[in-house]
Amino acid sequence: MYMFAEDSVTAVRYRDEILHPLVRPFIAAKGTDAIFIDDNIRPHRARLVRSYLESETVPQMAWSLRSPDLNPIEHVCDMLG
Repeated sequence: MYMFAEDSVTAVRYRDEILHPLVRPFIAAKGTDAIFIDDNIRPHRARLVRSYLESETVPQMAWSLRSPDLNPIEHVCDMLG
């Protein structure tokens, strides 16, 4: 988990403080076994971020906005009864 020290998250901060120093090296180390998943908040979907991820060839999984399947723990709770 990464906590931003101050202010709100922008696309530039997300790219510069999360994607470039943390995600990119991790994905590069894992190779084809890794898929990057983030949610649909505005900084994650900004054109700047999408372009960066494409230029770095970071494999991504697209998630539907407000999908009920985004919380897998709910499925575990259903299985437990």
